[in-house]
Amino acid sequence: MPGKGKLIDQFNNSPNSNCLILQQIETTQMKMSSLKLVTAFCLVSFFHGAQAQNQTGKASFYADKFEGRSTASGEKYKHNKLTAAHKSLPFGTKLRVTNIANNQMVEVVVNDRGPYVDNRIIDLSKSAAEKLGFVNQGLADVKIEVIDAGDGKSGMEVKTIDRVTVDEKEFYDFEISRLNPKGFGVQIGTYQELVNLMRLADNLKNSYKKKVSVQVKILNGVKYYSLILGQFSSRDKADKFLASVKKKYPDAFIAEFDKMK
Repeated sequence: MPGKGKLIDQFNNSPNSNCLILQQIETTQMKMSSLKLVTAFCLVSFFHGAQAQNQTGKASFYADKFEGRSTASGEKYKHNKLTAAHKSLPFGTKLRVTNIANNQMVEVVVNDRGPYVDNRIIDLSKSAAEKLGFVNQGLADVKIEVIDAGDGKSGMEVKTIDRVTVDEKEFYDFEISRLNPKGFGVQIGTYQELVNLMRLADNLKNSYKKKVSVQVKILNGVKYYSLILGQFSSRDKADKFLASVKKKYPDAFIAEFDKMK
């Protein structure tokens, strides 16, 4: 049997030795290129998946009239439950929602589809909106994060449905007239979006049985709508009513109509 040194000399003197070395180098380079491609694909997939688990955008909340109605999952909507509507996340997904303005957070479970309004990413139950502190504003800029992907840990039974019925339309009865109000009212808040104003006005009218007035203001070319509840002949009466709504609407204050003209 030839010695080790002789075998090496024979290989080095072989006319095919250079070809073998080149083939090995090319094979190694191809393997490295494939490994780089796979690694890059995995990184892209990882970052895409991470982004899909987080969203930033506007949140709204359910109007009181939806209380007791069936959601797309088959559950009934209850304002005191921490639930939400999302356009695509599976029913039973648990989310952490953060109000970017005040850093308040709440955890909710997806059990409905929506919101079907441009530039909104989630519709929250009223109790969830209260925990985030934006009931008076109507809308909030939020960040949502998936913390439980709906694998049954949420405790909610996920139902399979063949057809999703979406209540996309809202109708409001308007009887509008210009006012020359006297006395005092309680200003609940100021809004830019008319839809938020209408929802809140409807809720307030039904809850407190008081007349709702709207003052339209234009500041730097932008319209704002101030929602005022009640018309009281004295400040004492207005103060008493303010005390009854202050817990639910902490930013409310007395508005003197004569000074607003």
